[in-house]
Amino acid sequence: MPTVCTLSRRAFLLGAAATLAGCATTQTSTRAVPLPQKVSYPIVPATDEELAARYAAVEDGGHLIPAIPYKEIDPRYYRQRVKDPTGEPAGTVVVDTAGRFLYVVEPGGTAMRYGVGIGRDGFAWEGEGVIQWRQPWPRWKVPDDMIRRQPSLARYSVANGGMDPGIKNPLGARALYIFQNGQDTLYRLHGSPEWKSIGKAVSSGCVRLINQDVLDLYKRVPYHARIVVYQGGMGSV
Repeated sequence: MPTVCTLSRRAFLLGAAATLAGCATTQTSTRAVPLPQKVSYPIVPATDEELAARYAAVEDGGHLIPAIPYKEIDPRYYRQRVKDPTGEPAGTVVVDTAGRFLYVVEPGGTAMRYGVGIGRDGFAWEGEGVIQWRQPWPRWKVPDDMIRRQPSLARYSVANGGMDPGIKNPLGARALYIFQNGQDTLYRLHGSPEWKSIGKAVSSGCVRLINQDVLDLYKRVPYHARIVVYQGGMGSV
């Protein structure tokens, strides 16, 4: 079992549940996936044909995910293999909120890197934990404190069963749930239909990825993977 940090006293006193409530969902999936395999060098950029295929429309779980106009996104936020900058063991997930990147560390000195958007709740937690749950097409259940701020969301309340899974759901095609010391941090990695938010700080959510990228991430991340989240740049935890 990995060693994890404790949540800061200030975050605890403020109440993580209130701070991160916009990411709250149900939790069901625990199936493991393989550890990443060693990748051969050299690392070369993807061609336009590869990028078009990578971000093409895709059917998943009965939902049709639209194609992404990837040429309208800064190329540094494309999903791509890079030389590992984290120094973490293979299989570790690293979130660099300042850089707007998420890494899955691979054996042999490489990492798969994804561009992410960071919501308000995504800035509320840092440290080490484990990915305790993974869920395809999660429901979005809006907590009461968020409804108080945005009454129009009342129809998606916990009492009303939340928002059905689908391409308009703010949690997207997949959600990965971060626990620390056996407790839910309410910190999430999740898909999003809002591809324009990648690489930016946005108003809601935790750490969001393009739906095509979160599908790929979901396949790579082992059950109980160690995750490290940096808020002030890598090395600040």
